[in-house]
Amino acid sequence: MPARNTSLRYGPVAQFLHWIIVLLLVIQVTLGTIADALPLGLERLVMMSRHKSLGITILAIALLRLGWRWFDAPPPPPMPRWQLLAARCNHWALYALLFALPLSGWLTSSAANRPVSWWGLVQLPDFVAPDAALKEVFEETHELLVNVLYALVALHVAAALKHQFFDRDGLLLRMLPGTRE
Repeated sequence: MPARNTSLRYGPVAQFLHWIIVLLLVIQVTLGTIADALPLGLERLVMMSRHKSLGITILAIALLRLGWRWFDAPPPPPMPRWQLLAARCNHWALYALLFALPLSGWLTSSAANRPVSWWGLVQLPDFVAPDAALKEVFEETHELLVNVLYALVALHVAAALKHQFFDRDGLLLRMLPGTRE
């Protein structure tokens, strides 16, 4: 089985990078939601530490995924030009969020004077000096970007399901592991 994409479907590397980011985003949202509901204390601190580490992990995988996409172009989608333009806009907006969300979280932590480490192995530098007002701006930005992510993911999933069940053009199957051309 070739690792690269074919003219009809995504290869296993692109599929793995796509689905691992999906899985990690689900875990990430869950960690963030749980942490927000916890009272101030050690348990919340531990949960936020995991949330931050996973965010940095997602950022690194997003960089790999973007690099792979430039190295191995995706197969051309079977859709009209206007849908292709809409799909590309959505995809690039999702990529932008995969970078903006971890960075806005990191900026929030820096401005709040809360260090960011990657799984306790590497202490990451602060982007800005502690600043309560700036922390609020970055925190609100982070929350807004999460809501934008929800909307774009919903649109992405709805479009994939539309192509699978209404258009029946096989678009969804191109990204599913274990399916054949």
